[in-house]
This record gives sequence, C-alpha cells and structure tokens, in this order.
Amino acid sequence: MKSWWLGLSPRRRLLMTVVGSVVAVFLASLGIQRLFDQSAVADRSDLGPVLLIPGYGGNQASLSVLADRIRQSGRPAMVIALPGDGTGDLQEQVAVLRQTVDDAYSQGATSVDLIGYSAGGVVARLWAERYGKQARRIITLGSPMHGTQVATAGNTLAPDACPVACQQLAVGSSVLRPLADKPVTVPWMSIWTEQDQTVVPPDSARLDGAVNVPLQSVCPGVRVSHSELPTNHVVTSFVIQAISLQDLTVPTSTDC
Repeated sequence: MKSWWLGLSPRRRLLMTVVGSVVAVFLASLGIQRLFDQSAVADRSDLGPVLLIPGYGGNQASLSVLADRIRQSGRPAMVIALPGDGTGDLQEQVAVLRQTVDDAYSQGATSVDLIGYSAGGVVARLWAERYGKQARRIITLGSPMHGTQVATAGNTLAPDACPVACQQLAVGSSVLRPLADKPVTVPWMSIWTEQDQTVVPPDSARLDGAVNVPLQSVCPGVRVSHSELPTNHVVTSFVIQAISLQDLTVPTSTDC
C-alpha cells in the first residue's frame, strides 16, 4: 500500500489528499446534521418553553398579557421579535422563528410550543411545513391561513400601501396557495372569533388536521374582536389548556 502511494506523482498525491479531506468533511457534516435532527425532535410528553409569534406589524406588546399568563402557569414564555416592523417577507420571519427554536433546543429544551397570533400563525404554518417535528404543539389565534380579503383589497386598490406581508396574506397568494389543501401534521389548535373584521372571512383560520375552534360555537354569548383574541380571558383559558399535557380537544361550554 505504501509503495503504491509513493509510486504516484506528487501532483496526484496532492489531488487525492484534497479529495479525501473534502469527503471526510462532508461525511462529518452529515453526521453532525443527523445528530442535530435527532436532538431537535420535540418530546411531546415533556413541557418546554412557549414561543409566541406576533401578528402583522410585529407588535410584541400585543402578546405580553398572554405571555404573562403562561408564565404564571409555570411555563417559560418568550415573545419573538420579528425582523423590521413585521410587515416584510413572511419567509424572513420564518427564518427568525427557526433560529429561535434552534436556540431553545441548543439551550437544553426538550420541546417547544408555539403560539401564533394573526399573521404570526401563518409564519408558524410556513415554518411547520419544514420543521414541524420540532414543535410539541402549535396554537394559532385568528390566523388568515387562507388569506384575508382585507389584504386582497389593499393589494388591489392601494398596492403601494400594501407591504410584502400584506401581499402575501392576500387570498390565493403564491405563499399561501401551496399550503391550501395540506393537512397539518403537528398537534394543532386554531382558534378564531366569528366577529373578526380583520381576517375576512374569519374561518380562513380553519386548518385541515387541526382542532378547529370557532369561539362562538363554544361560547355563543362571547364578543371578541380580532385585536382582543390574545387578551380575552376565555381565549387565554383555552390556550393554557391547549398547551398542557392534556389531550388536545375542543373546549366545552363549561370552559367559557
């Protein structure tokens, strides 16, 4: 073997050394990635941190009440800061969510739960299409999974005043269309209010494969606007129950 190697020209030995090094690095990277993928699978029997994703505009304060309530229940909770003002490309927001989830696992989390409000739920949906195994459960509040006519009208009537996320939240957009008929594969609860005037129609929040909860079908007398979803005490109680270790089921009228 040694004589064979010495019999090669210096140039050929150098070439084979370089190729061997590249192959070794490639195989090592595959091994590292495989280990990461295994460690990033959520342990759905264990409660980890809760990550909250703001809606269009990226207002973290809109989720502060809900985050505080989750912390009071004994869970760590963090509201994610979206890039820019939260009206830019939803895929860039997905990248931020991905990094935040990866950071949680690198810091020792065994699972994460996600809560997406409004467009934040669409960000969670886009993220879950590739990285869903990393989430224990996902809860969305008034999220226009199939778009909203408000964004459609804005994109049609005043395109210069309709930022990228607005365009992507229009009904039938190129971002939403590929997911339209795909059922979710993560334990998921989608909650919405029939009195929503921002997500139109309100049942754009409905998802195949999710536990779908039109609020008024459970609590007929409750009046909740789109902006009130993250702070309403009934919605908050549904969310706290949904991120527990209990089975993920439609709440009953006794929970109103």
